[in-house]
Amino acid sequence: MTVHPKTIALVGKHNAAGIFESMSELATFLYEAGHAVVIEAETAQHLHMDQFTVMSVAEIGKNADTAVVIGGDGTMLGIARQLAPYNIPLIGINQGRLGFITDIPRDRMLPVLTDMLDGKYVSERRSLLQAIVVRAGDQIFSGVAFNDIVVSRGAGSGMVELRVDVDTHFMYNQRSDGLIISTPTGSTAYALSAGGPLLHPSLQGIVMVPIAPHALSNRPIVLPDSSEIVIEIAAGRDISVNFDMQTFASLQHGDKIIVRRSAHNVTFLHPQDWNYYHTLREKLHWNEYPTVSGALN
Repeated sequence: MTVHPKTIALVGKHNAAGIFESMSELATFLYEAGHAVVIEAETAQHLHMDQFTVMSVAEIGKNADTAVVIGGDGTMLGIARQLAPYNIPLIGINQGRLGFITDIPRDRMLPVLTDMLDGKYVSERRSLLQAIVVRAGDQIFSGVAFNDIVVSRGAGSGMVELRVDVDTHFMYNQRSDGLIISTPTGSTAYALSAGGPLLHPSLQGIVMVPIAPHALSNRPIVLPDSSEIVIEIAAGRDISVNFDMQTFASLQHGDKIIVRRSAHNVTFLHPQDWNYYHTLREKLHWNEYPTVSGALN
């Protein structure tokens, strides 16, 4: 990214409250600052912002210097996967709830972006996972995940039985509600709620976390991100695999999910005062202490 990008793409969560006002304010600000503003096609269609140049994701990847995403983490996850092959830096403005990776508050949007467009920012790269589903020797599905790939049972179904191999070595047979394979970024998402460890996003690792395993000794493990993980469906009903909870594929007995680190990375640009530990303190409430009401006699 150059210090003064010439073409800035805007992507928005079109059904978020107040999103049209935010997008319009930001687009006008950038245009008046001398930048070329383009709107992602689906965003433009829903928000009727065709007064600016409208581009598909592929066109943005080929023409934009950076993309600014207004919404929540889910919006960022979706567009990050699509833009990853183009190595377009992403800036996130939080108009959602949590804001782990859309880290600029909406009410500070313009002053923070002013500094960042003057070159005052922190840049970091995040890894992704990719996987294919193989049935009877044929690939039937493929996907990319920014947070995690999850194999799980359907609601009301019993446990699934999975065989897991890593780098052609047998690891275990597992009976559980499912298995989470997570990037370091995703270690603060579903994997964390299932008892997995936190990984700093700069680490080169893949987290595997069983979901409610039958054997209590079946614990999370961190693998090198050079690993190839093969998960075979041995038994169970209504089993599926999902990618960031946004794309899904139904599975059958004997299907194999082959997971590797993606060849692509995503670059995030943060405000100059950003740091990962501050994000953890704020989002996970590490800086809060329980209040004591009343006095002990």
